[in-house]
Amino acid sequence: MAKTRISISLEQDQAERIKQHAERAGMDVSAYLVHAATRQMAESDAIEEQFAEVDALIARAEQAAEGLPVERDSEPAAELTEQERREVQEALGLVQGRDRQTRRPGHAA
Repeated sequence: MAKTRISISLEQDQAERIKQHAERAGMDVSAYLVHAATRQMAESDAIEEQFAEVDALIARAEQAAEGLPVERDSEPAAELTEQERREVQEALGLVQGRDRQTRRPGHAA
């Protein structure tokens, strides 16, 4: 089979890492890159095949939804009470990694 040359451009550190990995694998750079690309393509193909039915179902649902009327809330959301605001702030603090004394857990104040 005839071979085709492909030229790629990459950062020097990337090139060095690829060379090192290829050497450790006992391959030349070209064979290593072909092997890595082929493996990635096979993985992508397998994922696409596995989710093809779900993707088709989503596409059909999106197409069916295009003709549906958009419902708007007739009333705006009620304002939060002061208690609800405190609870939201406390929850956000937990999500952001802060405990109730406004310091990060595991860190000195």
